[in-house]
Amino acid sequence: MSKRVGHTHSSSEPILLQSVGGTSKASPFYDEEAARTSQKIDDELRREWARIKEAERKQVKVMLLGQAESGKSTLQKQFQLYYAHQTLDHERPSWRPVVYFNIIKAVRMILDELDFELANIGSDDSTEGQAVAHALAPLGDISGEVSRLRTKLVTLISMEDSLASELSGGVSVTGGRTGVYVRAGWQALVTPLSPNRSRAVPATGGPTPAVAHVTNLASRTLNSAQDQLDELWKHPAVRILLNNRRIRLDESAAFFLDNVKRISQPDYLPTTADLLNVRLQTLGVAEHSFDVELCGSRYNWLMYDVGGARHAWVPYFDDATAIIFLAPISAFDQYLEEDSRTNRVDDSLQLFTAICSNKLLKNSHLVLLLNKTDLLKKKLEAGIKVRKYITSYGDRPNTFADVSEYFRAHFIQVHRRNDIGRRALYAHFSSMLDIRATQAIIVNVGEAIIRSHIARTGLA
Repeated sequence: MSKRVGHTHSSSEPILLQSVGGTSKASPFYDEEAARTSQKIDDELRREWARIKEAERKQVKVMLLGQAESGKSTLQKQFQLYYAHQTLDHERPSWRPVVYFNIIKAVRMILDELDFELANIGSDDSTEGQAVAHALAPLGDISGEVSRLRTKLVTLISMEDSLASELSGGVSVTGGRTGVYVRAGWQALVTPLSPNRSRAVPATGGPTPAVAHVTNLASRTLNSAQDQLDELWKHPAVRILLNNRRIRLDESAAFFLDNVKRISQPDYLPTTADLLNVRLQTLGVAEHSFDVELCGSRYNWLMYDVGGARHAWVPYFDDATAIIFLAPISAFDQYLEEDSRTNRVDDSLQLFTAICSNKLLKNSHLVLLLNKTDLLKKKLEAGIKVRKYITSYGDRPNTFADVSEYFRAHFIQVHRRNDIGRRALYAHFSSMLDIRATQAIIVNVGEAIIRSHIARTGLA
């Protein structure tokens, strides 16, 4: 292609214009003051760039991954409790309506199951059904008692949907599922401005009038119904149905129902135990920021609690320092809500396989927490057999030591066969509700992640 006459630069070549500061001192256009100003600006830009790069090197990105109800949000709160407890203190009021919702949901589930069992008593020919009918027989006709309790508690139960709606802030989930589903920033609806630098809690002037109203109404209703709640929870029929696993409550329900007297007080403020037990379904990605002192240096720890869709987030976290994967091994007798044929432990193994084999995540430090060991122990002590739900377990002893090692071996095998990064796997048994044990794990995991980060970034 021929050049146009007089055209000395191709369109692909940059035309370099000499700045005022770079003009020769011999030039009549040279301005010494302008040159000094230009040089100062250049120096400041270089220093700012160096500061940014240094801050990035001290930034540790950690992803919390695992299926719903695996303990991700509880682990995040444990990190917050250990490294930024003052921010957790500030957030306590925001969890008050969520605690109320957890209680109301449990009460509604108990009454619904009682109604169903009493209406169908004797019609279930299964071994389990006959066992329940035999256990309930000595109580006689309790339908009147249950009807009386439902009438006394109907006002409280009717608040479930309004609490869910206000807490969810208009967020809805497809598939007809009900409950509280929140996105990052939900606390902006129910709490004043947080000092935490978490992007999950944006600036706000306080709770909306609607949230404040429904929270206070729930508090008053709970207070007036506390005796009936206690009577229902301790009713022999409820005990029988719970012991025979006919009522499947959320894992934290028993904790809150055991503490109804305390929670129903007008000046109630959630305790640390309440915050760790409370259950809330999060959607999307919430970022939490902590300043962490480890190995003699301060690091900005960015923790991402990933909820909702499982794979859409991967491209945004290819630079993650570490992945903490939580697998609830107590869920061996449970199935996915969206797929009743898939065992939850099997689902965790599939998700862990996908993470180990993902090329975008191959450089991230990998930590495995085999979680909810406290619930696993309770189920095994209650005589629930693993082989009934996981046939491959066979005739192995139904003890905690054998069961936990069986699950650990399966996850380690998945890592060994599928990890394309040939990374070391740091595995721990955990119970997120045990503060002392969990915080010991947090320290160990934190130090391992920081060592990996130092080796990767060259920090000394």
